[in-house]
Amino acid sequence: MPTSAADTTSRGPATTVVVVTWRGADHITGCLDGLAAQERPHRTLVVDNASDDGTAALLARHPSKPHVLRLPRNAGYAGGIAAALRHVTTPLMAWLNDDAVPAPGWLGTLEDTLLADPRLGAVGSLLRHTGGGVASAGVRLTADGHGADLTAPGRAFGFCGGAVLLRTDVLRSIGGVPSGFFCYYEDTDTAWRLRLAGHDIAVAHDAVVVHRQGASSRPGSPAFHRWNERNRLLMLLRCAPARVAAEQLTRFAALTAVLPLRRVLAGRDGGTAVPRAANFRVSSRCRVLAEVALRLPSTLRQRAEVRRRSVAGRGDVWLRWAGQ
Repeated sequence: MPTSAADTTSRGPATTVVVVTWRGADHITGCLDGLAAQERPHRTLVVDNASDDGTAALLARHPSKPHVLRLPRNAGYAGGIAAALRHVTTPLMAWLNDDAVPAPGWLGTLEDTLLADPRLGAVGSLLRHTGGGVASAGVRLTADGHGADLTAPGRAFGFCGGAVLLRTDVLRSIGGVPSGFFCYYEDTDTAWRLRLAGHDIAVAHDAVVVHRQGASSRPGSPAFHRWNERNRLLMLLRCAPARVAAEQLTRFAALTAVLPLRRVLAGRDGGTAVPRAANFRVSSRCRVLAEVALRLPSTLRQRAEVRRRSVAGRGDVWLRWAGQ
């Protein structure tokens, strides 16, 4: 019989909400205020990634008195979540971006949804832009292995890591969080490993947060694209069928190799111009390939660990979800 939220909270809060911040002084107050207004009791743990902008003093002054884990260096979002997991003692663990403000019923809706179905390993939220549009209603898996936010009704392969609730023991049992990712794709990688381990994932559309997207990072920057491209390839090497991982790595390397020639031809005969976006910079792409190569031995060991913990076949999960 599923455990109810009432049964769990009678023994204390069921959930620790983990908020990872880095130089979040100009936006984390809204997040903490939103957590203080939650209808469901919980614990709040803020992981401060060695902020130097007054965030520590702000956290100390906030009326909600959150627990704070201050790291000696910036470990990124993935590293912060991984560090927090070692300190979580509640059966459930929520991840919440420091630039996201949850509605008062957010946590209660997530807890009720997750605890009502023992097959669920995680429940994602509906993230809205400050202007009201949908930022994410879950994540789909594209035909080339990208994680893409769903902004319209559709089947969600995974969740947006900016606001999600997971079972703590299940998260630990699948290997936790890939701290080396720093940021981006740690959520899709985690969702993939949950599905391989036989757990379902849902999105509770009534669990709403308003996300000030980009307040804590710089989408479109060279670092953003490097982390995205690198972590997608590492995720595929960890979780995808070997054929898919090898194909995507080869395609990335081949495009990197031909980009200089394409630029020359475009300038000579008016051919198709190469996009100027940061992810088409040869230097950045070479850095991605170098970082993937450097991490390849450890990533292949991690792939073996993922396989050991899996009950579903990689090919089965890929066929069911990729390109849907």
